[in-house]
Amino acid sequence: MELKKGQIVKSLKGHDKGNLLMVAGFDEKRVLLCDGKERKLNKPKSKSLKHIELTSYEIDTETAVTDRKLRKTLNKIANPGG
Repeated sequence: MELKKGQIVKSLKGHDKGNLLMVAGFDEKRVLLCDGKERKLNKPKSKSLKHIELTSYEIDTETAVTDRKLRKTLNKIANPGG
């Protein structure tokens, strides 16, 4: 699976370990991630590629993505039954 903008990934290391994040962009050999809460869309977190795990989920970044919509989407993915 190819990593691209809008892809949902799981953090494997750091304070956000186990959390779902959205790929907001790329910075040389690192990926820029946001979750809409701790890391807003206007200030993404830079993380090494080896510290994330790809998921099969993706958010359409062509539509207007807001921090609130991102939080709701990530919450639905993390808790599909409730």
